[in-house]
Amino acid sequence: MNKMFFAVLLASLSSLRVYAQETKLDPLPKRNMSTELLTDMIDTSTAMGKRMLSVATKFGNISFSGYIQPQYQWIQVKGATSYNGGDFAPNSNSRFRMRRGRIRMDYTGYTATGKPMTYFVVQFDGTERGMNVRDCWGRFYENKLELFHFSAGIMARPFGFELLYSSVNRETPERGRMSQILMNTERDLGAMISFAPRKKESKFKWLGLDVGLYNGQGLTGTQDFDSYKDLIAKLSFRKIGIPGTKMLFSAGLSYLHGGLASQSNTYYHYANDYMQLDSAASVNGKIMPRRYYGADAQLQIPNKKGVTEFRAEYIMGQQTSTLSSSVTPGVYPTTPVGTPGPLTLRDFNGAYFYFLQHLGSAKHQAVLKYDWYDPNTKVAGTDIGTKKNVTAADIRYNTFGAGYVYYVSPNFKMTFWYEHPMNEKTALAGWDKDLKDDNFTCRAQFSF
Repeated sequence: MNKMFFAVLLASLSSLRVYAQETKLDPLPKRNMSTELLTDMIDTSTAMGKRMLSVATKFGNISFSGYIQPQYQWIQVKGATSYNGGDFAPNSNSRFRMRRGRIRMDYTGYTATGKPMTYFVVQFDGTERGMNVRDCWGRFYENKLELFHFSAGIMARPFGFELLYSSVNRETPERGRMSQILMNTERDLGAMISFAPRKKESKFKWLGLDVGLYNGQGLTGTQDFDSYKDLIAKLSFRKIGIPGTKMLFSAGLSYLHGGLASQSNTYYHYANDYMQLDSAASVNGKIMPRRYYGADAQLQIPNKKGVTEFRAEYIMGQQTSTLSSSVTPGVYPTTPVGTPGPLTLRDFNGAYFYFLQHLGSAKHQAVLKYDWYDPNTKVAGTDIGTKKNVTAADIRYNTFGAGYVYYVSPNFKMTFWYEHPMNEKTALAGWDKDLKDDNFTCRAQFSF
């Protein structure tokens, strides 16, 4: 019995293949070919051999990957707020953190002819703050046309580029302020159907379309607090070669049609030159809109030793949140006495721009980034603090960042990043000048 157990365990472990984490919306998982090699060594003429073959076939399609990101951070003043890894403690302006500690398992099921049929992903994130589920979704591939697949579970929302670009590959420590505010935690619970041609000879391999339906609040809440769902769609143009050059161009158009069902008879919106509080019985149950319109583009220019890359993304629309914050709420907001509070509707826009350049080698990379997020495009400057009900949540921020990434090995890289956020000057006390919130991050990333 013990011999059989160890033989089966050895066969199972030998069939596992470890690889680096893929982009979240990779349409076709990598096939594990080691199962085929292992089965050549199993004697199926015996009962034990047949059982070993069954185990190897089942577990040979499993892959594991993971990474950890320990880091040191410094910010100008103690207790400063930051979108670069979260706010600092009241009496601290430096810290060590385990920003992410991910372990991921992928399983791929194949048809008898070797085509992918099902795909399953589960990923956990462990830090000093606890353990959380980051991904838990399954996918089914249709194999007649090889054009579509269906996904359901906890997964990334198909919007934009930065939101979908995995943190294991991203050159900056965090996504921009705009991405974090509009779609906190990046993931949500829902279902998606995708057009993603898989045949090598397909004329449409450069084109992709994802359409999904999601709860809306992401993973910041414990449950969906209304029955209204977010419809999200992204049309992707994938790595199109520019004729006569070696340059590659990618782009995408994204749209989110969502909202929050009001549980109060009041709501705020900008009218008559201030944030006006409207009250009516019809407001209770009314869908307060979240409408995002986005466009992104990436250009890669190969060099003799590396790549020059430009990235840009612009998002505009309407955001429903609260008077004191423009972040999409994870739980329905309440008043100090515990009753449902009024929602707030704002027009917003934001964008980011990346410049990435390898420095004579693929091991060394310089990164420059500029982004802005304006949560309320109807007000600016000293209007904030003088006009009624206009708060710090309406302040525009521009952020400049610069960094250096050293790819020491395929499994280890170092990131050095300095960030200079700039808030607009307002009439609010404390925001009448630029806040002292410059910050520095030194991060080591270990991956397998």
